[in-house]
This record gives sequence, C-alpha cells and structure tokens, in this order.
Amino acid sequence: MSAPFIIRPIRATDAEATLAIYAPYVQNTIISFEYEVPTLSDWENRIRTNTNDYPWLVCEHNGQIVGYAYGSKHRYRTAYSWSPESTIYLAENYHGRGIAVVLYQTLFSLLRLQGYFNVYAGVGLPNKKSESFHQALGFEEIGIFKKVGYKLGNWHDTRWFQLHLANHPQNPPFPQKLADVKNTDAFRHIIERANNQLNEINY
Repeated sequence: MSAPFIIRPIRATDAEATLAIYAPYVQNTIISFEYEVPTLSDWENRIRTNTNDYPWLVCEHNGQIVGYAYGSKHRYRTAYSWSPESTIYLAENYHGRGIAVVLYQTLFSLLRLQGYFNVYAGVGLPNKKSESFHQALGFEEIGIFKKVGYKLGNWHDTRWFQLHLANHPQNPPFPQKLADVKNTDAFRHIIERANNQLNEINY
C-alpha cells in the first residue's frame, strides 16, 4: 500500500506550501483572476482571517501538501450570512485521483455542521474541467457574468454555480464560528471519514 493521504485543517505553518500550489494558477491561468501572486505575509493573513469563520482544509501525501480547499465569504450583507463560496486547488501532479472530490465533500460537511445552507462557486471561462467537476458534485448553474474579467489578453466570463447544503428553515440561527465546532466529535468524525475514503480510493 502507498503512503497514506491525510486531510486535515490548515495550520499556520502551511502557508508557504499552499501558496506554492496557488502561484501557478495566478501566473499562468484565468482560473484565478488575480494578477500578482500574494506575498507570503498577505497569504498568511488570508488564512488567519478566513479561518475565523470558515474551514480551510489541506491534503498531505508523504508529508507534502498536494491540495487545499476552503470556504469564504460570498457577500457582506447580513442576509448572506448562510451562503459562503468554495474554492479548491491541487498541485498539478495530483489531479484525477479523487482528491478534489473528497476535499470538497469534506468542506461541505463541515460547512453544514457549522450551520451554512448554501455554497457558491465561480468558474472563469473557458474551464470545462471545473464546470464538469462542480456539476458532478451536485452544483447547478445559476448564471453567467459576461466579460467580467480581463486577464492574459482576453475578456473572460464567469459561470456561477450553487449547491444547497441543507433544507432552508424559517428563522435559522447564525452559523457557528469554526472554533465552536473544531473540537467536537462531529468535526473529528467528518475528518476521519474523509481520510478513510481518500485512502480507499488511492489504495
């Protein structure tokens, strides 16, 4: 059996490794609409700020981080509080091994545990691979922002997708902070189940 894959919450010491995965997407693709790779300090601040409210997960193989996924704020008005965005990036050599599916499903389980009800994903076009990936996980297309971003010499559309995480009750409580659920049995069970699933796939 090959060395196990490990999905776990991000640590402060993972900033450099996750930024190294992200950098080529900024420099060479329209998958990210950023023009400049963030500095390590800026990236560390993103992680620290983001993980107050949302999970940020990494996948390790042989002690090396090979991918990550996280939730983030979709809109700032209070009524959007139950509806974050999702993002995922993998190192180039680890595509097609089922890692992205398990990372995303684990992220959604944790968001659901916190009390979120929807999750949104924007895909810069063209990107058939990402569109198919989101649709396979149950996302439905909800619209296109046309020629919304200019990068690498062209104007690009963004196609938006939505996934319902749970039924929508009246008067929902506000989602819990990540720290409020991180040490619970339910949180640990979700991570344990993800690792079992991932290593069965990559046996």
